[in-house]
Amino acid sequence: MRAGLDVVADALKAELNQRFASAGVEVLDAKLTHLAYAPEIAQVMLRRQQATAIVSARHQIVAGAVGMVEAALKGLSDRNLVVLDDERKAAMVSNLLVVLCSDNDAQPVINTGTLYT
Repeated sequence: MRAGLDVVADALKAELNQRFASAGVEVLDAKLTHLAYAPEIAQVMLRRQQATAIVSARHQIVAGAVGMVEAALKGLSDRNLVVLDDERKAAMVSNLLVVLCSDNDAQPVINTGTLYT
C-alpha cells in the first residue's frame, strides 16, 4: 500500500512542478494527508484484510493443535498407558484435531462400540 501512495505522491509532485514551472516555483515534496476509497472498494479491501488475518490465525491454531496431538501420542506411548494401532491412532488424531481446531466447544460423545465391530 505504501508504494502505491508513493507513486501517487510522485505523480502529484510532477503535475504540480509542470503547472508551476512558468512561475519559477519548484515543488520539492508532495504528500497525501487523506486518502478515501469508494465504499464498495473499501469493503472489498476490508474483507481481504480480514480473510488474511483469519487464514493466519487458523494456520497458528492448526500448527499448535498438531503439536499438541504429537505430544499426546508421544506421552501415551512413553508412559505405556495405552497401545494404539494405526487405525486407532488415526481416529484419535482426527478427534483431537477437530476439538482443538474448532470454533465451538467440544461436545462429549459416548462410544457404545468399537471400530472393529
